[in-house]
Amino acid sequence: MNNKKLFAAVVGLGLVTLSACGSSSSSDSGSTGSKTVTLVSHDSWAVSKGVLADFEKKSGYKVKVLEDGDAGQAVNKAILTKDNPQGDVFFGVDNTLLSRALDNGLFQSYEAKGADTIQAGYRVDGDKVTPVDTGDICVNYDKAWFSRHKLQPPTSYDDLIKPAYKNLLVTENASTSSPGLGFLLGSAAKYGDDGWQDYWKKLKANGVKVVDGWEQAYNEEFSGSAGGKKAKADRPLVVSYASSPPAEVIYADPKPSTAPTGVADGTCFRQIEYAGLLSNAKNTKGGKALLDFLLTKEFQQDMPLNMFVYPVVQGAQVPAEFTKYGPQAKDPETMDPAKIAEHRDDWVKSWTSLVLK
Repeated sequence: MNNKKLFAAVVGLGLVTLSACGSSSSSDSGSTGSKTVTLVSHDSWAVSKGVLADFEKKSGYKVKVLEDGDAGQAVNKAILTKDNPQGDVFFGVDNTLLSRALDNGLFQSYEAKGADTIQAGYRVDGDKVTPVDTGDICVNYDKAWFSRHKLQPPTSYDDLIKPAYKNLLVTENASTSSPGLGFLLGSAAKYGDDGWQDYWKKLKANGVKVVDGWEQAYNEEFSGSAGGKKAKADRPLVVSYASSPPAEVIYADPKPSTAPTGVADGTCFRQIEYAGLLSNAKNTKGGKALLDFLLTKEFQQDMPLNMFVYPVVQGAQVPAEFTKYGPQAKDPETMDPAKIAEHRDDWVKSWTSLVLK
């Protein structure tokens, strides 16, 4: 989900991915009978080398991955190139952007094998996309900073506009970043159609800082991250994920006994990511096999420690250290996809005018 792979790299994880620049040539993936299948994704895609190798051995397909920036950028580019797509499968469109992809005809129909094992709360109408993972977009805080300043960390949206937290929060641009958009939608779900703008006026007056994307916000501006410590960042609050604290523990060297960062549980918005077979995909057979793979327990159980997300398939196990340091939010804000589709573009336009000007 949105640049979490870059986060893991900063704290020392050597993630193994296969990537390619530019679209695949016809000799690689130019026909339905090709033995190469191309996955287009945002740059948070990650899978263990052995898990991917096992799929390639069993299916006979070699996977080529084209990482295409932040989630919003990747979706927009996929829409612009849908008549001559860069690959066969797209992974990483989430519930905040799903309607844009569907309205623009980005995907063709395919119900992946194993779709019946997806937990009911994550299923979607129709067969144009396959739910793959879920996570919570939340404000994270730097425990050491708040301890030094003898200040209690915020726990809610309301706390963030209090004078005690002035000039402490950094978030991402809602027009270019999926966590930034998720945070905006979370505030709209919390305060309603008529109240979210007033909330953001107060947040702006309280010194919120906006940067383009997650990597900059978390690794350059947030004082609690491994990258932020190196850069001497000065913002102890950041819009990130509920799964960021376990990553700070798991991939630190030496490993701390407790997570150095925490989550403001009352600031969370539930995110779901999907994958789909691209319209006009050249290797549809390989694309279908790859979508089937994304719902296997082998892949689903591999995701938490690679992409720091939760599986959506029933019975998929999550590592103990992941749930210990990054439990899912108890009561996250959610929003009906139809409402997101109806209001998202207008909300982002209003947010841009209100916050960035």
